[in-house]
Amino acid sequence: MKPLLLSVLFLLAKFSAASAADHASSPKGVVGFVLTSLFTAVFESKFMDECPEGLAVGNDELWLQGLTPLERERATLAGTRNHIDRKYLAEVRGPQGEDTCWYPELIKDPPLRTVKGTTAYGFNLDGTTDGGATSKSCAHEKFTGPDGTPGIDNQMYRLVGCIKGFRHDGYVETTAQTERINTSRGITLVEIGDVDDLRNDPYVTVSYYRPKDQLLKDSAGNVLPYASYAIAPGYVETTRGKIVEGVLTTEPIDVHLPFHGDVVTSELDIRDMRLRLELAADGSGATGLMGGYYNRATWWDFIRKIQLTSTSNHSCPALYVASRQLADGYPDPKTGECSAISTAYHVEFLPAFIVHPPAAGPDKKAR
Repeated sequence: MKPLLLSVLFLLAKFSAASAADHASSPKGVVGFVLTSLFTAVFESKFMDECPEGLAVGNDELWLQGLTPLERERATLAGTRNHIDRKYLAEVRGPQGEDTCWYPELIKDPPLRTVKGTTAYGFNLDGTTDGGATSKSCAHEKFTGPDGTPGIDNQMYRLVGCIKGFRHDGYVETTAQTERINTSRGITLVEIGDVDDLRNDPYVTVSYYRPKDQLLKDSAGNVLPYASYAIAPGYVETTRGKIVEGVLTTEPIDVHLPFHGDVVTSELDIRDMRLRLELAADGSGATGLMGGYYNRATWWDFIRKIQLTSTSNHSCPALYVASRQLADGYPDPKTGECSAISTAYHVEFLPAFIVHPPAAGPDKKAR
């Protein structure tokens, strides 16, 4: 029965859509998904060859290096105050005691240790293979995908790939993921419409929504498949896509998707965002990549607010400078400095039913 689940979902969605007044004229199917996992796409080699200088140095280590032995003794309570409890002391290293995550340009830390490898997950966002500047990108070094695909743009990986908190099982990423599931914040719904064939279809529509409902979970806290989610008003983005041998790819679109993590609610402010998802033949969901150009200012606003610089082990001033240097998308017409940074995420979805509000009739007002 399991291999038939996706087909059953497809047929149920198709017939339920056909029965609704606003879809009565459409014979094509609709399939919905809910985002259940999102992690920065970080390629890690067996021996960390991508980080030949080692992992990034954090605020805490830099703060300690700037203290005299007596100051270190007092500030750490003779070594009994751990690095997490020292977080605020390590951050307030400005000339007048300013928080250097909020004011990263007040001091100069050693340069951030960044990825030097040549392999990365992601997409070719600017259409070039040599990384030369274009109308929407600054000159930068390209990657090759793990499958040999050339011309990959993923400067976010180059930026954070040597920071402990963003690597496999890193505290920044795992905590953000846990919070999204526990709180139902930062969740996205994806709906594939105009579907004739879930294995091969040259034309489908793909829409993104914010859910109005909480995630439906079992007693162990696992998100359940095939739950129904009403969409929140005021947000919808739709693009085109195609399905080839069970793999969905979408055309680029600018989005503002919900995002939450590390006690901060933000958004994924991404230009030219696209998906590449493998639709599971057994109906269990979809997995793949999401990528585009992340607005650097929006990203930095999230980074400076998170409370995990001690466990992430990065220097805010060094990370800020490097993010400006590595930004490769959408140059400012006046300064020439790029305002966005190429990014990719590993994503997972479970099948879901997406409930649309009833269409407003001639004697009804839309609400």
